[in-house]
Amino acid sequence: MIYLNKVGYNVAHPEGFIIDRPHGSGDYLFLLFRSPMEIGSDDQPQVADKNTFIIYGRESKHYYRNNETTMIHDWFHFDGDGMDDFFQALHLPLDTIVHAPDPLYISRKVQELQMEHIHAGAHRDEIMDATIRCLFMKLSDIQNHVGLNEQSSKYYSEFIELRNEIYQSPNRLVSIDELAAKVNLSRSYFQRIYTDLFGISVHNDMINNRLEYSMYLLENTAYGISEVAHLCGYENDVHFMRQFKKKTGMTPSRFRSNKSQLPQKYK
Repeated sequence: MIYLNKVGYNVAHPEGFIIDRPHGSGDYLFLLFRSPMEIGSDDQPQVADKNTFIIYGRESKHYYRNNETTMIHDWFHFDGDGMDDFFQALHLPLDTIVHAPDPLYISRKVQELQMEHIHAGAHRDEIMDATIRCLFMKLSDIQNHVGLNEQSSKYYSEFIELRNEIYQSPNRLVSIDELAAKVNLSRSYFQRIYTDLFGISVHNDMINNRLEYSMYLLENTAYGISEVAHLCGYENDVHFMRQFKKKTGMTPSRFRSNKSQLPQKYK
């Protein structure tokens, strides 16, 4: 189990504040820099930009100070058996500054840890263990997925929010030009970044999202085929049925009548 020792969310320190632990803290430390900082030492300082993070090992030296008027960061100290192997398996390096493509996600997780830390529930330790593991596994996924493409990774947070909007509104007809304008990119560059990040074109992603929603409606509601098509953003029933059959190999009516015998991927 991973145990949380101390945690700080959105912590701010005044100018001149320095952390200096020559022999570390005796446990592991995760830091998300929400303002630029200098780390390392006075002799060989290294700048950690805003929206980067570092995971310090159990015996690693800690030295960091503000590089602006105010130091702002999220952090937590933690420990557990086999942590070095855990990070090695996730390909998350220790004592290394890493770009955080989705800093808001990290901050939310640290905030969750802080809220849970002050509670005294019967399952507090298990919840914090799961939250920490979830955070590090997510960071591993992000780094392995977008870490090699720096050009794409800098848009990760914006594109995640945009994709979430698409998934939440399968009935909304929106053009690729509109989506590109939301992140101030050209149509062609937007499409390339989207495919790089998610492994699917935005056009096909929107179609898949509508069809997945249509399958849910067909399985769980009594809406007619035309109503389902409309609720999924289709103005033309024939077009809906053609795309549906291409994806599932059957018509919407057949899908609904055979739902008890559907392959697992459609349930």
